[in-house]
Amino acid sequence: MADFSAIIGQEHIKEQLGGSVDNDTISHAYIFSGEKGLGKKHMAKLFSMAIQCEGGKKGNRPCMECRSCRLALGNNHPDIKYFLPEKEKSIGVRPVRKQIVDDVYIKPYSSRYKVYIMKDADKMTLAAQNVLLKTLEEPPSYTVLILITDNISSIIPTIISRCVVLSMKPLKDSAVRDYLMDELHISEYQAGICSAFARGNIGRARSLALNDSFGIIREDTVRILKDIKDMDMETLIGQEKIIQKRREAVNEFFDIITIWYRDVLMYKATGDKDAIVFKEEEKSIRKAAERSSYEGIERVMEKLDITKERLKANVKFALAIELLLLTIKEN
Repeated sequence: MADFSAIIGQEHIKEQLGGSVDNDTISHAYIFSGEKGLGKKHMAKLFSMAIQCEGGKKGNRPCMECRSCRLALGNNHPDIKYFLPEKEKSIGVRPVRKQIVDDVYIKPYSSRYKVYIMKDADKMTLAAQNVLLKTLEEPPSYTVLILITDNISSIIPTIISRCVVLSMKPLKDSAVRDYLMDELHISEYQAGICSAFARGNIGRARSLALNDSFGIIREDTVRILKDIKDMDMETLIGQEKIIQKRREAVNEFFDIITIWYRDVLMYKATGDKDAIVFKEEEKSIRKAAERSSYEGIERVMEKLDITKERLKANVKFALAIELLLLTIKEN
């Protein structure tokens, strides 16, 4: 199988793409779908390199050493073209026509194939998608189009039906944790926390691991959760003000609460310290598990969901967070 070992996980996709390269059964169009951060763009680049590789033998493409691979690594390959949108929020007819529809009839410069890679393909307007559809209906034999999308539902069914759809899935937490430890050389404890919050999204896990502000938010939130039972109202309101200063990161705050109470619930149910994410906070987790009822933990998680919905509905931030903190304190 062609070499996609640089990609963590996604074995089903690597096997399918590798087989198509090795067996010379490459399709004219692909859609790489899945949430942001799963490595779709990286996968598309490696696939395009494998298609164009000149030096690698079967099972070893891309070889990373031939002229074609070196050009692709530097984003200078004349027959691997990255679509460049004119606007940030949408992709209209003109750039699709200019960069793809009209260009496909110019034969490859030096390769067997001519590969087009478009990220954020879901941003295409309906008119732009219909223009692209005409090319997909009768593409030149040397054309390979790769569409990358976080939201495949925004792409019209007639385009989807003409593409090989490859859906990238979240990874196991253990795979993400091992990647962070091996590649970023962070501690097992920090890697465990980042992988738990990333929920299988390796891009998000990497971002969290390299983000100093996430560590500060985590420390502040854990401190609040540890001490909240003994806080008076004045101190409690002070915590709400601390959270409000970082309201742009409120989703991280919510995620930390979720993982904390998942640990409390796990410890209460099993007493297994190895099963918790916040291993360095085992003493506090055990204490919270002892004084919290199952019903109380459930009320906290319900209030957390209500708070998220209230903030989406533009309820006053300070009030929503204060009510959430009160619920945590009482339960």
